Amino acid sequence: MPLGRSGRRVSFEKRLRLWLCLPGLPMLVLCWLPLRHHSVDVLLQSIVLLSLALGWIFAVSVLMEQIVRPLQTLANVVAALREDDFSFRARGGQRNDAMGDLALEINRLAGMLQGQRASALEAMALVERVMESMQSPVLAFDPEGRLKLLNAAGEHAFGLQVQTALGHSAVGLKLDQLLDVADEEVMSLGSGQQSVRWVVKRTGFRLRGVPHTLFVLSDVSAALREEERIAWERLIRVLGHEINNSLTPIKSIAGSLRGRLAALGSASGESADFERGLEVIENRSESLNRFLQAYRQLMGLPAPRLAPVSVATLAQRAALLERRVAVTVESAAEVVVQVDADHIEQALINLVRNAADAALSPDHAGGGDPHVKIVWATVGSEVVIGVVDNGPGLTNAGNLFVPFYTTKPGGTGIGLVLAQQIAQAHRGSVQLANRTDGHTGCRADLRLPLAG
Repeated sequence: MPLGRSGRRVSFEKRLRLWLCLPGLPMLVLCWLPLRHHSVDVLLQSIVLLSLALGWIFAVSVLMEQIVRPLQTLANVVAALREDDFSFRARGGQRNDAMGDLALEINRLAGMLQGQRASALEAMALVERVMESMQSPVLAFDPEGRLKLLNAAGEHAFGLQVQTALGHSAVGLKLDQLLDVADEEVMSLGSGQQSVRWVVKRTGFRLRGVPHTLFVLSDVSAALREEERIAWERLIRVLGHEINNSLTPIKSIAGSLRGRLAALGSASGESADFERGLEVIENRSESLNRFLQAYRQLMGLPAPRLAPVSVATLAQRAALLERRVAVTVESAAEVVVQVDADHIEQALINLVRNAADAALSPDHAGGGDPHVKIVWATVGSEVVIGVVDNGPGLTNAGNLFVPFYTTKPGGTGIGLVLAQQIAQAHRGSVQLANRTDGHTGCRADLRLPLAG
């Protein structure tokens, strides 16, 4: 491109105007030369030439308009495309015309880009909708460990908010443990009943040329709990079969020996000791048999038969069956759930009985007379039925739902396990935690989905 005296490039419009004006310079010269003569003919010739020169200048202006204006229009269209504005189009395009072909091609390019832009926006909207509807947390981090992507499930799982979490480091968000997990590895978050186990799927991707790491977490807690339950059922079935094969003859022989001792009528001290020993064997055999029969309840729980039932009715029934301590039912808004009434009532009975045992515990802290309270409230799409006691509270929350585990003398260790199994069969859960209202004791929450 030619340069001017100042070193700047001469614009296209100036160069075009210059080249178009060059043919008119000879006419101007011819108009000036005859002016030295004063004849009328020469003067008329000068006027004619001057008119032609002025006409040429006018033609140059019109030609400039015809050339520059379409180019400016096309430049505006391209600039609008660069700004993602696809509403501009070049007019006057037609085939077999250099400028018209250019206008048509730019218009077709604009239409193609507009279609691609619409497809990209629709695809992005679909991805966002899928991300929001996923129950699996999805997170992405940049090479410096800063959070760049978080869906709704991730917000709920880790207690974060997108507006405040994005751009912060994994260490500050307490997610640094996630960055160290290998692909397909199982990790646990939380503790005790709140512990959640995730299978982590990690992969890499590039965003604007920068490598990022994408994490997709799948909750396997329910599946693992189901596997544990099946394992416990198999163990109980084997133990029950083997122990029963031994308990039945032991109990029978002990009873027969006691009968023969009573028939002999021996009153010696040795015979009395022998009879007491047989009585102990017989009683413990009976207790062990009852213990095993209680565990078999976990294996024989039938599928729930759902029907609408009032939460208040279930709470009143469970409260009436506990006579050792005062059980109060706090009135609340009427809530109807779609459950198996017999199953949920049994779960509440187990929770109330467990709460009463805690309130009557020798370790009772003295917060008034032993008592149990049943409350309920709706939280989102669930109803939470709480059983609150004023006992000593929890000391080992990690083993609450482990079969065979109990801290109570004579306990079977299946009350909470059975309640949890009933709740899970209704797509709910049971959670226990120490009270946080300033009083000692424990609160057991039975969570159930609302009807409809």
